[in-house]
Amino acid sequence: MSKSANEKTGKPSRLSAKMQRGNLFSEKCPSREVLKHVTSRWGVLLLVALLGGTHRFSDLRRKVNGISEKMLAQTLQWLEADGFVERISYPVVPPHVEYTLTPMGRAVGQRVESLADWIEGNLPKIMAAQRAGADAR
Repeated sequence: MSKSANEKTGKPSRLSAKMQRGNLFSEKCPSREVLKHVTSRWGVLLLVALLGGTHRFSDLRRKVNGISEKMLAQTLQWLEADGFVERISYPVVPPHVEYTLTPMGRAVGQRVESLADWIEGNLPKIMAAQRAGADAR
């Protein structure tokens, strides 16, 4: 069986190279769904909260003010399905469940934390721009 030119050189073919990454600008690319999970209000806050270490569900609910139990559970499920959060369930009564970031979750959490830090650091300028925009209307 003869090898293709790409197999001989060890270079990926154009198609396989394209499959190595997502394309956020493509309507059907699954990376859009992951981006939605990570950059949603609750996704950002949970990732940043979990950078501080392992938390129980109730701890996260207290830490992230304003999140409903339903949204907390749903967002944790999304982040777990994406490989960013690990759910650890202990076989005890009452049930004891903890959430922690995976290595990939720490990496994405640090990135969204940088965005959150930038927003907090620039909040006075942002609010001034908002006021100026409101005054101009």
